[in-house]
Amino acid sequence: MKSLKFKTYVDKASDIKRQWYIIDAQQVILGRLATEASRLLIAKHKPTYTPHIDNGDYVVIINTDKIAVSGDKEDQKIYYRYTGYRSGIKQRTVAEQRQLDSTKLIQMAVKGMLPKNKLQSPRLNRLKIYADNNHPHAAQQPIELKLKQIKKG
Repeated sequence: MKSLKFKTYVDKASDIKRQWYIIDAQQVILGRLATEASRLLIAKHKPTYTPHIDNGDYVVIINTDKIAVSGDKEDQKIYYRYTGYRSGIKQRTVAEQRQLDSTKLIQMAVKGMLPKNKLQSPRLNRLKIYADNNHPHAAQQPIELKLKQIKKG
């Protein structure tokens, strides 16, 4: 009996073709948006996915001021940061962070879902986040992705 020989295909840097996607964050839950954005940045949706090669796509997220969070996270979820000084721990709720900079909410959520390796930084650089629906990426002709919105009521 002959042994079967299979060849594994691995993308080269010259073979990578990056696509642009746009996601409207209006009334979309933060976690669902972050998982979809990280999946596109990592390229898990492509048949040529390889963990050690960065062949992900560009993601543009608009209307971050109108993003939704589930449950009571608006007032109960707390983001911590440390200034580096003694007793320098600072905290902020989702509502406070949304008033200061709503794009940071999405950036932190997506960063937490990306693998912690040397590919994290270039993947985050391909994430473009805007607070309203104006963005300078119309020339790239991004594909619009529809995510499940929460029902108002």
